[in-house]
Amino acid sequence: MKKTGFSLLLAIGIVLNSFGWGQNGHRVVGQIASWHLNKKAAKAIKRILGSESLAMSANWMDEIKSDPEYRYLNPWHYLTIKTGEGYDPDIQEEGGDAFSKTNMIIAALRNGNLDAETKAIYLKMLVHLVGDLHQPLHVGTGEDRGGNDVKVFYFNQSTNLHAVWDTQIIEGKNLSYTELAEHLNRRADKSLIRKYQREPLEKWLQEAVGLRPIIYNLPENNRLSYEYGYQTFPIIEERLLAGGIRLAGILNEIFG
Repeated sequence: MKKTGFSLLLAIGIVLNSFGWGQNGHRVVGQIASWHLNKKAAKAIKRILGSESLAMSANWMDEIKSDPEYRYLNPWHYLTIKTGEGYDPDIQEEGGDAFSKTNMIIAALRNGNLDAETKAIYLKMLVHLVGDLHQPLHVGTGEDRGGNDVKVFYFNQSTNLHAVWDTQIIEGKNLSYTELAEHLNRRADKSLIRKYQREPLEKWLQEAVGLRPIIYNLPENNRLSYEYGYQTFPIIEERLLAGGIRLAGILNEIFG
């Protein structure tokens, strides 16, 4: 019985560590996007989500993993790009990947031929997947499960590289998602918004691959603390801001 319980906890831990950004990271992306919606898109999204905000709907795709009926969504959170290569559909999981499914959802929402429930689910998925595509370790090498297999110590706590990037660096700032979103949104001038929103999804993947040398620049003992966080938090900030602004651009194009 104890062994079964331990196995269950281990399995849960593996699933949790595969999430893209922690809850606050995803909420930041949704919150920033909400500040950059045009009026028409904002009204359309309110009709779809009701009283639920983009920020609070951003984690639905992680939370629904607890329902066995939605386990097929697991590979949608990430994709694989080999170093020096581009997106290759032949090396992705059979059930789909973050890049192809984001494109599929955008096309379906743009088409508009969806019932109300499906439209709401697709919108929540889109908020989440745009966030995932801006977490660089969700564009993985295919060799270490997006950093999940890279065991590190973060402030003497045993963890893995993926969890450090998803959650621990962000939570170490001790900010609410609204505080972090507001802090980042102050950088969103018109030129930056235009730059982010005109870049296609393929560019997002190139950005993630380009960040790998920094992410994997670890000390020999794999013990991380202030220095690693200091070096990488500006990248995390930029990724969250880019994700929020780009999400708003997509939503304005679909619903505005």
